[in-house]
Amino acid sequence: MQVENILKTKGNRVVTATAETTLRSAATVLKTERIGAMVVVGRDGEVVGIMSERDIAHALAGDAQSVGDMTVADVMTRAVLSCTRGDHIDDLMRLMTTRRVRHLPVIEGGALLGMISIGDVVKARLAELESETETLREYIVSPR
Repeated sequence: MQVENILKTKGNRVVTATAETTLRSAATVLKTERIGAMVVVGRDGEVVGIMSERDIAHALAGDAQSVGDMTVADVMTRAVLSCTRGDHIDDLMRLMTTRRVRHLPVIEGGALLGMISIGDVVKARLAELESETETLREYIVSPR
């Protein structure tokens, strides 16, 4: 299964922030939207970073006193790993596991097309396995 199939089911809505967004505001959005990460975009909509709950936790562990004054730019990951619509979920699982990330923006030609989480990948893989299992069951029990 490819990323494109996941986006057809899930949709392509991506919650974004700017580098100037306060951490308090970003954390509120994460909680309200019930998501674990948001893409950070520049003035022209280009992806300039990604910020996750983990980034906020690291900021709190570093200097909890000043977290209220911090912006997304202070904690975001600037080297963003991403995927494309044509990538296969097996490749995403491998990438997410080895690089220890839980969210990948879907980017093509500089355009942000969606966001894939590890949960999306696992759900898609389970659906594939269930389909394969059902096909094998039907083959085994069908009269020849």
